[in-house]
Amino acid sequence: MNTTEERDKTGKIIVIGGAGYIGSVLVRKLLMQNYKVKVLDYLLYDNFSSIAALSENPDFTFIQGDFTDDGTIKTALDNTSSVILLAALVGDPISKKYPEIAVKINEYGPIKLINHIKNLKIDKFIFLSTCSNYGLRTDDTPADENSGLNPQSIYAKNKVAVENFILANKDEFNFCPVILRCATAYGISERMRFDLTISEFTRELALGNELLVYDENTWRPYCHISDISDAIIKALETPGDKIRGKVYNVGSNEENYTKKMIVDKILKFIPDGKVKYREGGFDPRNYRVSFGKILKELDFKPKFRIENSIVDLITAFKNGRYRDFEMRKNFYGNYELIIDK
Repeated sequence: MNTTEERDKTGKIIVIGGAGYIGSVLVRKLLMQNYKVKVLDYLLYDNFSSIAALSENPDFTFIQGDFTDDGTIKTALDNTSSVILLAALVGDPISKKYPEIAVKINEYGPIKLINHIKNLKIDKFIFLSTCSNYGLRTDDTPADENSGLNPQSIYAKNKVAVENFILANKDEFNFCPVILRCATAYGISERMRFDLTISEFTRELALGNELLVYDENTWRPYCHISDISDAIIKALETPGDKIRGKVYNVGSNEENYTKKMIVDKILKFIPDGKVKYREGGFDPRNYRVSFGKILKELDFKPKFRIENSIVDLITAFKNGRYRDFEMRKNFYGNYELIIDK
């Protein structure tokens, strides 16, 4: 691992999409570990407030702009040592709503970015992908990094396309590419999202609403945004010859749950919660995931469990932290793009 002095000499880490749900957590962790950080973000959800408090930090730089634009990315990459790409239209609903923009940001943009940086003096390129790429599995056997991909959404198909491009061309790059397939994220962030399973379910039940759950026996893996951030930093600090061109599932074997398992955990804290189950939802995904590779090769062990987040969210609702949800709904989830691209 580099020393603080060596980190400073190598230039800044650029986090593209650093004002988002994961990015606003990751950027704070990087700054706490004495990295110099640049954030490039278009602010599609009017979400600058998620990182506004960092503006006076001398090691932090913010650039508002489109990473698919040649001039913007050329300027943003000046004095940059490594690139972390988080920017995406995340999730099937928002990608379906804006399919052309989804392809531009989720597929065309990353490939264009990679072609731009492939001959630059960049140390690492970390691409945040998704376990949704496994999509729909025929049995409950956990998928590992060598399992077949079966993407069910525009979002996952875009991510698979970028993964395939990286893996097919990795030997041509001057930098070290790493692909991180993340489990479904949860946890409290400065750019909070309530369109994700754990936060959505907890919010509805904590507010006394009836929760309608489709296909309650379908499996997904989950991982806290703090742990996802730690995995990104772990990849950033691991020698390139050890992880060059590799794919890692990010999460914990203990954090594979069905939707009903999640509901049952929430009901332990909200025993009078009202839940209705129904079959035939629009989302067919059903997959469990193995996280043995990242544990074995990078010694990555997530610290959080979903119970931690459930309790924190319930407390936040009781304290009125998100009372402005209806007034700022687009800030609290990937529901609609506020800025027309």
